[in-house]
Amino acid sequence: MNKEERTRLLKTKCGEENYKKLIKLNNLYLSDFVLKYVKLLNPGSVFISSDSEADMQYIRDRAVETGEEKELTIGGHTVHFDGYRDQARDKKQTRFLVPKGVNLGSGLNTIDKDEGLEEIYNAMRNIMYDRELYVLFFCLGPANSKFSIPAVQLTDSSYVAHSEIILYRPGYEEFRRLGNYKDFFQFIHSEGKIKDSVSVNVNERRIYMDTEEDIVYSINTQYGGNTIGHKKLAMRLGINRASKENWLTEHMFISGIHGPDNRITYFAGAFPSMCGKTSTAMIPGETIIGDDIAYVKKINNRVYAVNVEIGIFGIIKDINPADDPIIWRVLHEPNETIFSNVLITEDKDAYWIGKPGSVPKKGINHSGQWYPGKKDKEGNEIPPSHNNARFTTNLRNLENLDSKFNDPKGVEIRGIIYGGRDSDTWVPVQEAFDWNHGIITMGASIESETTAATLGKTGIRKFNPMSNLDFLSVPIGKYVDMNLKFGNSLENPLKIFSVNYFLKGSSDNYLNSKIDKRIWLKWMELRVHREVEAVNIGTGFIPKYDDLKMLFKKVLKKEYRQEDYIKQFTLRIPENLSKIDRIIKIYNEVGNRVPEILYKILEDQKYRLEQLKEQKGEYISPLAF
Repeated sequence: MNKEERTRLLKTKCGEENYKKLIKLNNLYLSDFVLKYVKLLNPGSVFISSDSEADMQYIRDRAVETGEEKELTIGGHTVHFDGYRDQARDKKQTRFLVPKGVNLGSGLNTIDKDEGLEEIYNAMRNIMYDRELYVLFFCLGPANSKFSIPAVQLTDSSYVAHSEIILYRPGYEEFRRLGNYKDFFQFIHSEGKIKDSVSVNVNERRIYMDTEEDIVYSINTQYGGNTIGHKKLAMRLGINRASKENWLTEHMFISGIHGPDNRITYFAGAFPSMCGKTSTAMIPGETIIGDDIAYVKKINNRVYAVNVEIGIFGIIKDINPADDPIIWRVLHEPNETIFSNVLITEDKDAYWIGKPGSVPKKGINHSGQWYPGKKDKEGNEIPPSHNNARFTTNLRNLENLDSKFNDPKGVEIRGIIYGGRDSDTWVPVQEAFDWNHGIITMGASIESETTAATLGKTGIRKFNPMSNLDFLSVPIGKYVDMNLKFGNSLENPLKIFSVNYFLKGSSDNYLNSKIDKRIWLKWMELRVHREVEAVNIGTGFIPKYDDLKMLFKKVLKKEYRQEDYIKQFTLRIPENLSKIDRIIKIYNEVGNRVPEILYKILEDQKYRLEQLKEQKGEYISPLAF
């Protein structure tokens, strides 16, 4: 196709105004990309978003006009419903396109690249013939920054387009600044055949990723985790790019913990789902940079990080005014927020599982008209809202947003926190001996126990290194090695901590209250600045009782009893030894590129625990050290 034919096709599909917006970017790589998929998808029309307020309002309006969103009573609030069988990430059909001869290891779901491309191209051919294609530009990370990665999204879903203008920084001007730049991330999505505004061919749902070409294809789905390209889909591209450039893409929040004399110390933290990640990021009295994904880089031998996003695609289940006052206010004030897969009452109000008050007697949810006791075709009772119901809102709506949330330099990270749901092993807070010890025994050893609310069966330990297992695009062993090398190249590696909010006593009661995490964070902040000492218990450093007693009094205005300290920080040797054996077994089975130092550090810890067991018994009070 010559230049004249290219121009004619793009002008025909875009119209004069939209064509001018595309050409204004002066990027041949981008124009070729758009042209290629306009030819393949064959949309009825193309809308190019320049990030102007008029363009963004057009997308908002289209989301309502197409029926993908419906307006609620509170100004700016809308609701979206995914199909009944399209409510979560499709792990089975999320696959990496891998050229012949390339092996990513047994832990990654792959498909031959030629085979996968042929399948996805055939599925996408002419799929948009009767609808509009939205072309949107975003910047992952702050614009004009060492961290930023420009990205382009093609989608025929007005809901996906609307979600992204809430969740991501606008990128049209960043593309203009960069000119003929080619290393941008590319996302192509089609919701496929639609009935009643939802995707119907979910059995043909596909999410294919090409990490070498930085392209993600997604089809026959609307659910955000499968379609909002710049979330976990872009994260996989980011991990792959970071592996080549010696930085990290992590599943981490970034928070500013406020210390003495108005000092703010920034921490990054990785927690699996349902382990307290959001509640930690949103802790009262502290400030938030981001709650989900971070780019982490070394600059002048210090560690800096940015939030890739500028919004929250959060689980809404159990949000209530007592535990989540800031989010609660956002969800009840006029602002731009999309609810998904909640129950909508006759008053056009949103109800979700765990919301205070009585359950409505009827309403509309992802199953259609709903009433208590309604069952699906398999005879399963349908809850009023889905367990994975979500809300999408911009961080600027939060009153605790940190002033440096958009700093192109990022914020300096002084500590990393790893957490999991653990009823019997980890103490509530602990500091690693050094970087390698923390990465291996805390980050690479994360396990999280399942809950009845998520899988219907409790207590099963799920291995999830750095809380990133589902999103890796490199072999697990290589990913662990990336983290080790990142810290070892620093003159002063960061402190690494573990936390566990779910430790239980002999009567199966939690030994921590929900608000205790404020104290563990304050203690970590003091440790980073070497303002309190700690106790070596063989698995790391724990707080001294007197320091915690002081912090409980100062921060929570409550007494902290020594008997509680003993219960919470007793070293449980049998459970710790069992955990080490489980982790070693897992990495032996992984096999692919696991660094030898992982086994040495775990065996050294096992030896220390066995020595302590001989000297002091199986369960050792923190006062015995």
